[in-house]
Amino acid sequence: MTGPAATTTQGGFVVARGCFEEMLVWLDGGVAGGLSHGELEAQLDVKGRALLRRLFQEHLDLRAVREVRVEVIDAHGTVYGTVEGGHHRTLATIFGTVDVDRLAYRHRGCVNLHPADAVLNLPVERHSHGLRRLAAIESARGSFDAATEAIERGTGVVVGKRQVEELTTRAATDVDAFYATFAPEPGDRDDALVLSCDGKGIVMRPDALRPATEKAASVATTKLKTRLSKGEKRSRKRMAEVGAVYDLTPVARTAADVMARSGDRDVTPPPSARHKWVTASVADDAAVVVGKVFDEAERRDPHHQRDWVVLVDGNNHQLDRIRAEAHARDVNVVVVIDLIHVLEYLWGAVWCFFDEGDAAAETWVRDKARAVLEGKALQVAAGIRRWATTRRLPLFKRDKADACATYLTNKAPYLDYPTALAKGWPIATGVIEGTCRYLVADRMDITGARWSVNGAEAILKLRALRANGDFDTYWQYHLNQERQRIHQSRYTNGLLPTAA
Repeated sequence: MTGPAATTTQGGFVVARGCFEEMLVWLDGGVAGGLSHGELEAQLDVKGRALLRRLFQEHLDLRAVREVRVEVIDAHGTVYGTVEGGHHRTLATIFGTVDVDRLAYRHRGCVNLHPADAVLNLPVERHSHGLRRLAAIESARGSFDAATEAIERGTGVVVGKRQVEELTTRAATDVDAFYATFAPEPGDRDDALVLSCDGKGIVMRPDALRPATEKAASVATTKLKTRLSKGEKRSRKRMAEVGAVYDLTPVARTAADVMARSGDRDVTPPPSARHKWVTASVADDAAVVVGKVFDEAERRDPHHQRDWVVLVDGNNHQLDRIRAEAHARDVNVVVVIDLIHVLEYLWGAVWCFFDEGDAAAETWVRDKARAVLEGKALQVAAGIRRWATTRRLPLFKRDKADACATYLTNKAPYLDYPTALAKGWPIATGVIEGTCRYLVADRMDITGARWSVNGAEAILKLRALRANGDFDTYWQYHLNQERQRIHQSRYTNGLLPTAA
């Protein structure tokens, strides 16, 4: 006798007990006694997986035998009065493939219902939630090829690359809903609440580009046949919008602290970010991502009692979205443009006046940067233009000097560094720059990677979860949502039928 009935009539887990006894005999024998510890480890790993798969299977068989008939009414009020046994489905688990035997409840013209599937919270696809979780973890860490290898190496189960991609996408389904209901601990009222946004390009498949980029790519030409040359990826990328929110205990500083030379003593260190939360999306535009950043800030400070500081690089569209969100939520925000971007403009301007490698250029940049930090951005801009005119530089030679002066003039309202430093707020976007690197570039820029929108979006969401330390909490939420979506929603009032 085999199958579920055999499991029950012979006392339960008969085959598993036999497998375990065989393992004990093997361990006690001469063959095992002659193995090195590494060989023993490897063989026990394989035998152990086989035993665990057998235990899993026989437990499912036991459930099948013990399943009792219940009254089943679907979500439309239809009573399923016919019940049939012997309905099977397979489930690929981290231990191997098992068979699930359960009762099927039938009604003419309707799809069968299986209450036991609801109790087990079985997925729609063949692969278990355990394999889905592994796919999510490994795919967020490295390439999909590496993920398939890691799953096989860790479990002995072979899952195809396409299946790993599909499982990963499914795993990220509920991230937005999770964060919409997630309530972080409120921060200290005296701490500043810092928000920051930026963008990072991702190389996409041609059909995943935004319309304007797709049009540019369609008419683009390449210099070489076998690879892209410098700058030729420009029309092959889609911008991922990245956001960050964090708490920061203010540390008052001065311009001298910021521009201190290496080895200077008594320099006040910059404040440190705490409780950092990050997000990224290649499917949503900047407006949506900025909205999510403000959502997280409001969860941390619902009554707007803290100082809200927004660090940006000066992108006009981002500034527009930040002002719109702040106005819609009736919250006062202080926008500070990243000092590093200011320095980049100054370094661009300096070579209009000095030869490459001239040590005086460094002193010039330092002096101008310090003046900007002291609140003299407009004076610095005027001085740069005046010097370029005085030296009668031709237009092509003074181009970057004029660009720097224009930037300082246009962004002057957001360059109030004296106030920011006095209040102890950050003035550099190191956090969001780092986020763009480890959240996006470290995974999405793997050599040869070309992304679909859904695949890239899933990876970004999963990497953000892990960076935020929320993956385990999210995973339980995701499984509960799967139960509701796939099973509970199919029954009257969303109630889950019981099974013994």
